[in-house]
Amino acid sequence: MATTKSLLNTPAEHTPNTQLTIDGLQVPGRSGELLIDLLNRRTAVNAQKPVPQVCYLKQMGPIESCDTCLVKVNGELARACSTRVVAGMKVETAGEAVDIAQREAFDRILENHMLYCTVCDNNNQNCTIHNTTAVLDVKHQHREYKRKPYEKDMSNPFYRYDPDQCILCGRCVESCQNVQVNETLSIDWESEHPRVLWDGGTKIEGSSCVSCGHCVTVCPCNALMEKSMLGEAGYMTDLPAATLNNMIDVVKGVEPPIGYGPILSLSEMESEMRNERTKRTKTVCTYCAVGCSFEVWTKERHILKIEPTHGPANGISTCVKGKFAWGHINSDDRLVKPLLRDGEGFREIEWEEALDIIEHTFKRIKNEHGPDALAFIASSKCTNEESFVMQKLARAVIGTNNVDNCARYCQNPATVGLQRTVGYGGDSGSIADIEKAGLVLIVGANPAENHPVLATRVKRSHKHRGQRLIVADLRKHEMAERADIFFRPNPSTDAVWMCAVSKYIIDSGLAKMDFVNKWVNHFDEFKKSLEPFTLEYAEKITGVPAATLTTVAHEIAAADGTCILFAMGVTQHCGGSDTSTALSNLLLVTGNYMRPGAGAYPLRGHNNVQGASDYGSMPNVFSGYQKVDDPEIRAKFEADWGVTLPTSKGLDNHEMIRAIQNGSLKSLYIKGEDTITSDANAGDVGDALSVCEFLIVQDINFSETCRYADLVLPAVPSLEKEGTFTSTERRIQRIYKAIEPLGEAKADWEIIQLIANRMGGNWNYQHPSEIMDEVARLTPLFAGVNYDRLEGFKSLQWPVHADGTDSPVLFTEKFPFPDGKAKFHPVEYIPPNEDISKEFDLHLNNGRLLEHFEQGSMTYRTAGLKEMTPNTWVEVSPSSPPSAASPRAATSNSPAPTALSACRSSSPIVFRGNNSTCR
Repeated sequence: MATTKSLLNTPAEHTPNTQLTIDGLQVPGRSGELLIDLLNRRTAVNAQKPVPQVCYLKQMGPIESCDTCLVKVNGELARACSTRVVAGMKVETAGEAVDIAQREAFDRILENHMLYCTVCDNNNQNCTIHNTTAVLDVKHQHREYKRKPYEKDMSNPFYRYDPDQCILCGRCVESCQNVQVNETLSIDWESEHPRVLWDGGTKIEGSSCVSCGHCVTVCPCNALMEKSMLGEAGYMTDLPAATLNNMIDVVKGVEPPIGYGPILSLSEMESEMRNERTKRTKTVCTYCAVGCSFEVWTKERHILKIEPTHGPANGISTCVKGKFAWGHINSDDRLVKPLLRDGEGFREIEWEEALDIIEHTFKRIKNEHGPDALAFIASSKCTNEESFVMQKLARAVIGTNNVDNCARYCQNPATVGLQRTVGYGGDSGSIADIEKAGLVLIVGANPAENHPVLATRVKRSHKHRGQRLIVADLRKHEMAERADIFFRPNPSTDAVWMCAVSKYIIDSGLAKMDFVNKWVNHFDEFKKSLEPFTLEYAEKITGVPAATLTTVAHEIAAADGTCILFAMGVTQHCGGSDTSTALSNLLLVTGNYMRPGAGAYPLRGHNNVQGASDYGSMPNVFSGYQKVDDPEIRAKFEADWGVTLPTSKGLDNHEMIRAIQNGSLKSLYIKGEDTITSDANAGDVGDALSVCEFLIVQDINFSETCRYADLVLPAVPSLEKEGTFTSTERRIQRIYKAIEPLGEAKADWEIIQLIANRMGGNWNYQHPSEIMDEVARLTPLFAGVNYDRLEGFKSLQWPVHADGTDSPVLFTEKFPFPDGKAKFHPVEYIPPNEDISKEFDLHLNNGRLLEHFEQGSMTYRTAGLKEMTPNTWVEVSPSSPPSAASPRAATSNSPAPTALSACRSSSPIVFRGNNSTCR
């Protein structure tokens, strides 16, 4: 029977409903809550002396290994971390018995840990051991420190383990086993000298460790530390080892006569001095769209570490990229000045010259060929504000709706399917809903590698909260290995089994007809459209046994809330929009909208691909998906901007390439997008970019697409600017500037404003907050968004009403259609457009690697990631396909090779490369 663990993304309820006595005073409390949480809240409010606690961390729950939190409960000593509040209980947090017990427990800890705080890189006022020494006012250590016969483990590229400093509290094990749920770490308690083990061994290297950093984050001392901190954080920590050891010996020598008080005072002074040169800045991860937020610690331009604490999406969680992959910030090939093509190469120029060239060329092309001869591609990596001003530059200054972003490749099919049925093209709820759902169904997604922190929530609930897990995918990836049910549909056939399951649910009387009759239109039409989708037909097309689909149908119908997670395995097909629609129809027929713990969750790929579309960088909509061909909406924007706007839809990404080839598009401005490695058919795209009359590429590093540019503009990464990102759960969060821009690089919004003003725009934004204020003024979806409401770790999930009320769960009162009802949208099965034959019997299914992101433009600039995963590959099944309709799979772990060859072989084939031609 699974042990229930707390939810990670849903705060525990602590509204008082009972009374208890604490140190003689009547105190309100929440029946059933952990006593330690109540005591900690009292400490924070009343500035009282805290109850010591070493192994307890609220985000993980009780471990019960240290005993420093012992208090008296009804006259008996008890651990506050595992004691639940009961009405009328009497608690004593002080007194002789409590003091003796707490000191005894902490002395056993110090037996495993040498206090050399002043010369320790972890002496940064957040070391639990140091702080507990001060709380207990420890004067002397009664148990002598005992060394362990192990060397420091430096084998991981990003962190090290020092057994000699390890207090064996088990925090790291708990985080690995039950938060990250990678299940790598353990402690060998049977050994004479216990220590942390990786897969039962003493080396991190070669183990199943995924370098997520959870263990390092939760370590209460310096046993597990980021290598980027070593010799950098303190004033005296970069001294030679022999000198440091001598200093430590001196400290240990004076401790017996003078006690720890003076020694700790010195270390606290040194720790306070560190604050003068160490900056801690809240930011948001720039890889996938989970929206992890954390503090980045910097010393000038050196990134000391990433510290997750209480981000609304991730809490203490990170993945290897968010925790460690920041090498691109200071990489040697950062763009620092504008570059102008000079023959086959480029030469640096000043900003004024670059702006002169842009102004002259844009005006000439517009005058000679009209505004639609220019086009703009925004970035899914840049901020919401930068997406907004990019589309404003195109529409209000140039006069064209030719603007798009990379959501065209992966996000739009999901958006279309959801907009057809429920009105909004975003996640129905939050990550909090995914972890509390009765059933999670993952279709065409690999969250353990693509959205690792979100996957931890599913893994934890599945392991400890009885959540059911079903996976439909071509690959048996980690989530499939963990699933209660895993099945492999033939490629591009997911819509068929979804429709068949919907039909079976209706025919078997399992549909939630009360919900359907009240909240959904077009049921009869939908039911009739399902007539072809029998279980037998589905088995023939998908290759999934009818019995399996029957089981899946009953699981969905019986579950207390079903969340369907899907990604590019669904959307990147010719029938992607219809598959997303079929998925939403299935959720409607089972009543899995309008409630927590249910709904559709299109897992967005890039950190701000949701926001890039939300804020208007699309050819048919303004911000908030307001249609450009709606006269009333257009009039609103015209009045605010003081311009006349174009009236018809512009070109999307793919159409821009075709328009360059046919000669109608003369100029393309690409911001933060590596189009060559993102678009399908890189050769065709390269041919187009080669003949584009005027190509501007704006980026932080010299990308593959930059090679085709006439002008390259140096932008800055997230740590060098301010703004907001929108995550996959529609969560808007602020980023703050941690370090100054490198060289003459500028924030993307500043560059766009410079260009707009050269073209007569007369913009005067002084800060991104002013751009957001304009967005809120013009966009009902973001009416209540402003920077004050997003201060620090605060966030908002759209729609956001004018009073600041946001929407963690969508459709709680109605659906965003005129009558408030959702719509069933019938679909027809669209077979894949790739013919399968005896000659061409391989199906390429490209994905991503945990360690790298997309084509690796950022991650390959982090040496540790390149060391861990230096190459990419294609895996080819050695078995022959059973039939032409069921090909053997060739799976590509992206970043995919530049050129992919189809080979027939009875043994695995590996192709290696550094760039991706598809996503």
